[in-house]
Amino acid sequence: MTKADIVNEIARTTRIDKTAVISVVEEFMTVVKDSLAHGENTTLIIPAHNIPAFKPANSFKDEIAK
Repeated sequence: MTKADIVNEIARTTRIDKTAVISVVEEFMTVVKDSLAHGENTTLIIPAHNIPAFKPANSFKDEIAK
């Protein structure tokens, strides 16, 4: 699932404007990147499921490595 897929699904299921959802998802990713870049752990408690793990984009990894 891509970021665009996530945005579309959240907008569809919540009926929140897609522009607002994009802003929230982008800010979420920024907070996670900043946290990891500063050596902080980012933990999400998610019930057991059969979904592939989050795979960050190369640009995400590059920003953390700075």
